[in-house]
Amino acid sequence: MSEVVLTSKNYVEEVEKSTIPVLIDFWATWCGPCRAMMPVVEQIAKEYEGKIKVCKVNVDEEQDLAEKFEIMSIPTFVAIKNGNIIGKSLGVQSKEEILSLIK
Repeated sequence: MSEVVLTSKNYVEEVEKSTIPVLIDFWATWCGPCRAMMPVVEQIAKEYEGKIKVCKVNVDEEQDLAEKFEIMSIPTFVAIKNGNIIGKSLGVQSKEEILSLIK
């Protein structure tokens, strides 16, 4: 499974009802640091398939979700387990730093 494109319509199903931890990547096409993080996020999605659900939110297209999570800067990563936020960080980071949000 690759990354899930998260929208207001599929949020409850993909995040709140998820039986595994969810990592949400808030990004935008015009954001250089977001593009720099894409390979890292893709690697996490592949390596942790079935263990972590990786979702992507384009903040330009999904302003409601960006508002819900109070996203002020991108890239921002939010980790959710059992419907609750367990970690949040922003900016360019290593794979290990992002994974530490979930562990």
